[in-house]
Amino acid sequence: MADPAVASGGALSAGGRGSSSKAASSPAENYYLARRRTLQVVVSALLTESGFDSAEKAAVETLTEMMQSFITEIGRCAKAYCEHTARSVPTLSDTVITLVEMGFNADTLPVYAKRSQRMVITAPPVTNPPVTPKALSAGQKRTHPAYIPSHFPEFPDPHTYIKTPTFREPVSDYQVVREKAASQRRDVERALTRFMAKTGETQSLFKDDITAFPLIAARPSSIPYLSALLPSELELQTLEETDSSEQDDQTDGENAAGNISTDDPGADKENPILAPSGVVPSAKANEDSMIDNPYLRPVKKPKVRRKK
Repeated sequence: MADPAVASGGALSAGGRGSSSKAASSPAENYYLARRRTLQVVVSALLTESGFDSAEKAAVETLTEMMQSFITEIGRCAKAYCEHTARSVPTLSDTVITLVEMGFNADTLPVYAKRSQRMVITAPPVTNPPVTPKALSAGQKRTHPAYIPSHFPEFPDPHTYIKTPTFREPVSDYQVVREKAASQRRDVERALTRFMAKTGETQSLFKDDITAFPLIAARPSSIPYLSALLPSELELQTLEETDSSEQDDQTDGENAAGNISTDDPGADKENPILAPSGVVPSAKANEDSMIDNPYLRPVKKPKVRRKK
């Protein structure tokens, strides 16, 4: 008899409110839905004890509402009697007086509780409360000094006013750095290949499915040997560096020759040789012609040497 009773109780309790299956948005609604569901299970068990195999949804809802109203009225009246006697917590005597005032015989409760066909309702499963993450702990929490009373608020967590570095030291291992650089280069090449395959013309290995294994279409050139004759970017860069270094060496040599001719001790300082124009060169003009700082030298465009 226990198995069909439990089954019928579960079937009757399943015909509850349609809103109870929806997720509640607040703790108060969750509590109300859980309480209502428990009352539906109790009503279903009482109907099974009375010999019913099934019940309509409206009948179960009506009986559940009647039981909820009855329990609510008992609690309200017991609270009123408790406050009438200048107490804050109701006692058993307040509940008995409430039942008597409502016309219920309280002496029949022990006999009804010890009935033979009583169904035992299993307790609802207890859900574990959500685990709250631990707060960030940095340093030791400060206590109040002697001049601050103990009932004052405590000091905040140390991480709110103590510097806590969160950066990690850069990886300096050669193998890790090379592996990371290789993986980044591989990812960049793969992303660039996919981008070119999606935006440009592609060729497929299979005629049936064009989207499977797309290949970047090769663009034929009208002059295929032109790329072999033109210098590459690396060669142009090398030529530019060579020309600039030669020009720097030539400029340094000219500056050194000018310094030697200026500092010659055998030169006749009293009777200087005049220039063809008849103007004596000043010291400022000599200083301007000798610039040792490479950042102050005039810009010279490097010449690209063409291969013969």
